[in-house]
Amino acid sequence: EGLNPLSVAITLQIFDILKVLNKLANMVELLGMKKILKYFSIFEWCLWIGSIITVVIFFVVLQNKEWLYLVTTIAGVTSLIFLAKGNLVGLILSTIFSIFYTIVSITYRYYSEVITYCFMTLPITIISLIQWIKNPYKGNKNEVEIVELKKDQYANIIVAGAGISIVFYFVLTWLNVPNLIFSTISIFTSFVAAYLSLKRSRFYAIAYAINDIVLIILWALATVKDLSYLAIVICFVSFFVNDVYAFINWTKLYKKQRKGL
Repeated sequence: EGLNPLSVAITLQIFDILKVLNKLANMVELLGMKKILKYFSIFEWCLWIGSIITVVIFFVVLQNKEWLYLVTTIAGVTSLIFLAKGNLVGLILSTIFSIFYTIVSITYRYYSEVITYCFMTLPITIISLIQWIKNPYKGNKNEVEIVELKKDQYANIIVAGAGISIVFYFVLTWLNVPNLIFSTISIFTSFVAAYLSLKRSRFYAIAYAINDIVLIILWALATVKDLSYLAIVICFVSFFVNDVYAFINWTKLYKKQRKGL
């Protein structure tokens, strides 16, 4: 009595998450796979769990009934924590996220995102998965070998991204896509980020962080008309934090790998 129903709902949701995590931990221990728990640092566990709890809280507060938004976000956040470790599991989860996110984008006619994730990011992610499998660091399947690209390679990627963006600007204009300018910028940043990931460059995370900012703006504009899309805004705020950490960790991994060669 006297308790806020919303607070109760949030608390129960968090308890449910903790119960699931506890069951997963018990399952891992029973299977003799404690290495999985030790694979991530305490900070990484806090980052992952904190990101999911934040998303769930906003989902409950907004009384959002679009469960696909929640599933999409959880798949995306989980992929990022694996990608931050240079683990190809992140790419597998990224393919799932790309499919779900494409469906969400269709609901608001953000065809730029449909084009980006379905016809560009998804295929590049699949090719990246093959490349990462072929290039483990010293045979360690849980860590890809990181490459430092030459300046002309970065320039070529930017020029290619600009060319693709110009072409799709006219396509998106014809499709009458909302928020045309930001939609076009999203195509550019997504292409650069996905291609840098394919090339195993640590700067892929910086490109994705910039893309996250663009998408925060893009979905914030959609939220003005439909508050349910705020869940997607929170999703990309979480992505931004994770991508910044991914760059920091990949830089550490790169330095470690250079010393080990």
